Amino acid sequence: MPDGERDRESEVSASAIRQLIRSVRAHLTLSRFQAIVGITAGFISISVGLYSYFHMRPATTVAGEVVAVVQDARTGRPVTDAFVEVLTLKNAVVTTLTPGTEGRARGKLKEGTYRLRVTHPRFVAEVRQVEIVAGQISEVRLKLAQAAAPRASPVDEAVGAVKKILK
Repeated sequence: MPDGERDRESEVSASAIRQLIRSVRAHLTLSRFQAIVGITAGFISISVGLYSYFHMRPATTVAGEVVAVVQDARTGRPVTDAFVEVLTLKNAVVTTLTPGTEGRARGKLKEGTYRLRVTHPRFVAEVRQVEIVAGQISEVRLKLAQAAAPRASPVDEAVGAVKKILK
């Protein structure tokens, strides 16, 4: 292809592209009415979105919190290695909590009535009933009494008596 023809083709194609762009711009312009409608629709959409965001009701809470404070009845010191069982009124175990360093055991529960049973090998078990109200904290203080020294069984007493006789 001669150089003159190649230049003419590039001129034609460049002018054709410019004319195409002008034609597209002329046909795609928005009227003022369309622009106003578009801006108004956008404003309404954003306003409704912001209204829903700020006025949305928080989900109703159906859970409350129980805090069991476990202490030694004699010394008042926290009992950290006790087991706090949360039971239904029919004695089904819901969860087991362990007190922290301050003797406090925390747990979230559905609204309702529960029993707390606190056990520890050195103490007498304690059972308390607690009412859990949604969105509130129910605190229960449990003071554990020392368990009596384990009493020897009759067999042990008999063995001990025989040992005394044989001495």
